Amino acid sequence: MKIGFCMFLWTTNVTQKHEKLLRDIKATGYDGVEIPIFEGSPDEYKRLGDLLDRIGLERTAVTAMGDPAMNLIGDAAARKAGIKYMKWAIDCANALGADKLSGPMHSTLGHFSGVGPTAAEKKRSVSSQRAIGDHAATKNVTVGLEALNRFECYLFNTMDDLCAHLDEVDHPHIKAMYDTFHCNIEEQDPIAAFTKSLRHIVHVHISENDRGVPGRGNIPWKKTFSAIRDSGYVGWLTIEAFGRGLKDLAAATKVWRDFAESPEAVYKEGFVHIRDHWKRAGRSR
Repeated sequence: MKIGFCMFLWTTNVTQKHEKLLRDIKATGYDGVEIPIFEGSPDEYKRLGDLLDRIGLERTAVTAMGDPAMNLIGDAAARKAGIKYMKWAIDCANALGADKLSGPMHSTLGHFSGVGPTAAEKKRSVSSQRAIGDHAATKNVTVGLEALNRFECYLFNTMDDLCAHLDEVDHPHIKAMYDTFHCNIEEQDPIAAFTKSLRHIVHVHISENDRGVPGRGNIPWKKTFSAIRDSGYVGWLTIEAFGRGLKDLAAATKVWRDFAESPEAVYKEGFVHIRDHWKRAGRSR
């Protein structure tokens, strides 16, 4: 198991100017960071990867599409644009040195049709994801699709729905991620949702019910960590938390208030939260 922290708390564009922060994240004990990919070139991500190597931080990557003109379940033009974007993001992740790229990369974040997903949309999704998976395979990147709550997307809200679709996509480089925040909203049994979906899960987000400091809310953490450890999962446990510092991201994630006294409280307390719960889960086996 590796412990990571998503840089969304500060930025969607990590650069050299974040070196001091990155070094403090490393000093706290983290194995790596999750780097947002929304702008820039592969060369820029290669330089960032070199910096992370010098610091001693491994990395994963995250992205999303918020423009309806890039919609993997939309019309032909929107699908073409979405696939082009995903290929670019995969190239950047590869240059960064990340072999996992996760997020709600199945449909447009925050865009709604007014009804539930249609059979035609799911069929278009299969085609789009297979094309993306073929490109990801050439770059040794695995895509982890994320089921989001009903207020952020309509295509896949539960792990069952997402994984049934992944069974149909049937591509080794198109898999799933599990997020405790979204599952706390949508799943009748969030723990069972993890266990039943294990065949596809390649990444895990540790996120409190209010998206603040892990351990201060009502997620059933003891059961969650026990289920993850008992499953044999050995991948990343990456904290995803949000604040009001980034206007566009705050609007997309509906963050209107501060959830912690400081960003430092989130990543320092969050690290201890994962470390200690993981140890206790191991002793209870």
